Amino acid sequence: MSSKDHNAENGVKRREAIAIAATALGSLIAAAMVRSEAAPKKAVLRPPGALLGSDFSAACIRCFQCGSVCPSQCIQFRSLSDGLTEAYTPYIEPREIACILCMKCTEICPTDALTPITNDPEVIATEVKMGTAWVNEGLCYSFNDRICGVCYYACPYPDEALRLGEGARPYINEDACVGCGNCERACIHLPQAVRIEPASEVPS
Repeated sequence: MSSKDHNAENGVKRREAIAIAATALGSLIAAAMVRSEAAPKKAVLRPPGALLGSDFSAACIRCFQCGSVCPSQCIQFRSLSDGLTEAYTPYIEPREIACILCMKCTEICPTDALTPITNDPEVIATEVKMGTAWVNEGLCYSFNDRICGVCYYACPYPDEALRLGEGARPYINEDACVGCGNCERACIHLPQAVRIEPASEVPS
């Protein structure tokens, strides 16, 4: 075989390999989209200042700067299996690491997908609404004759967002709760008796 024929044959093989790779990539993306459509939509807890629903997904450019600047490293990123519109957008799992409300992520976001919020407790109390805590009284120790109250001491706004009643029973003020997740993180019950209901909704 001449060198010319050999080069031509190699070129065909390379094109075939590229075509196969492109087909495989397309199949992976299609499969991710199918899984995303088939799976029930789940609300996720966004970082503070996040726009809601599809507005956030449209504004976020997946630059990962919010996660990089987060001192507690509580910000994680969604995967391709969550769908193309959700892939690589930031979210928080408060049971793992809760938000410390430093507002650094809102300051660095280049598109205002995370609206800038001043790092001032009074401002944060009025402008941040990541979600709302709720207590499962069937699980909570303090509602079942075992005094606890750990969630109260973890709350950045004690007596405002979360107060303790008789027997250290926790009560949430939905209007004052910012949804940071520190109460959920601190809960010593397994599974946790207090959870954050996210303000955001996954786009349908």
